[in-house]
Amino acid sequence: MKLILRLIFISTLFTISFSHSTKAQPKISQSINVAIGFASSSSYYVEDYGSQNEIDVMGSGLYLQAEYVFGITSWFGVKPYAATISTKVDGNQSYSNQPQYKVNTRALLVGGKVRFCAPIPWVAPFIEGGIGASIGTFQTFTPAVNFHKDDVLLHIPFSIGLAVGRKNNIELAVSGYFHPAAKQSTGIFSAGFTFPID
Repeated sequence: MKLILRLIFISTLFTISFSHSTKAQPKISQSINVAIGFASSSSYYVEDYGSQNEIDVMGSGLYLQAEYVFGITSWFGVKPYAATISTKVDGNQSYSNQPQYKVNTRALLVGGKVRFCAPIPWVAPFIEGGIGASIGTFQTFTPAVNFHKDDVLLHIPFSIGLAVGRKNNIELAVSGYFHPAAKQSTGIFSAGFTFPID
């Protein structure tokens, strides 16, 4: 837990200090991006139980995100963000003679990301990565994992996508948030819109 809190503190300091230093850049632009999407949580910790005992447990739900975007150049930016993920297992995923397995997430996510984007009009591909903290309830109950906590956990975000439109202000992205402590990840397909505030 102490290591997680230290990583969160360091990443927060890095994001804040780097964001303030960007104000000296002559080509900086600032904007707000909001996104909504479909989220699907699953455990990425797998043990070989044989083909007859393979179990695929997934939760699905809603994803919402807001980012403050510091565009340092046409191809690089820094993005402090806040997001929510709420997923739960759909229907009855119990199996004969086995308990009800679950991969559920209800959390607020905060952190910082960096973006590398090809500065192409109309269709600009991008890639993002960073570090952050998740505050909420995490449950991963599979044959290999039994984790259920209300806690603050480290997460690692990663995204690839396209910024489309004449001003590249519409975004379509596939993202992943990895929670190593809970041994679960959430895959997201989202659509967003960027509002310039310069």
